[in-house]
Amino acid sequence: MHEVEHAQERIERLEKAIDDTITIMPEQMKAVVDGLQSLRGIAKISAVTIMAEVGEVSRFKTARQLMGYSGVVSRECSSGERTRRGGITKTGNAHLRRIIVEAAWSYRHRPSIGTALKTRQKTASAEVKEIAWKAQNRLHRRYMRLTAKGRTKQKVVTAVARELLGFIWAIGVTVEQGYGSTASKRAA
Repeated sequence: MHEVEHAQERIERLEKAIDDTITIMPEQMKAVVDGLQSLRGIAKISAVTIMAEVGEVSRFKTARQLMGYSGVVSRECSSGERTRRGGITKTGNAHLRRIIVEAAWSYRHRPSIGTALKTRQKTASAEVKEIAWKAQNRLHRRYMRLTAKGRTKQKVVTAVARELLGFIWAIGVTVEQGYGSTASKRAA
């Protein structure tokens, strides 16, 4: 019993530390964390983890670059006209990949906005909510289509996770553009 109580106290301490960290984050990063929570399967801890691992999302010119950074792109061995693709490379950020794959499991359920998600979306802009809704529909369809083809659930979820990164990139860039990201300031 004491071990369970001790573990619960530790979880509460860590969650408080994350809350304290959010309060001292720059406004732009807070806004991206709030925006990411509009996605199904990504709550506060996942959103903060993504921001900690990725940093400024707009530093990636395309969503595909973010996907490559996480290592959820297929491996390729090409020579001449022959192209062979294999499993995912796993050469990217393993912590980010784990968080994204965990979030991707939630897209096996039909698209809907429950009370918890509605609460998380309160501060999000209409544009971010639209991207999140598009993500729910597209990723659920993708999950169902690949499952119907007989793919293993782990492979299906990995494919969904890859596409989820595209939506994370879209939300991150949208929110950062609203704040005028430092990457765009450097380019100017």
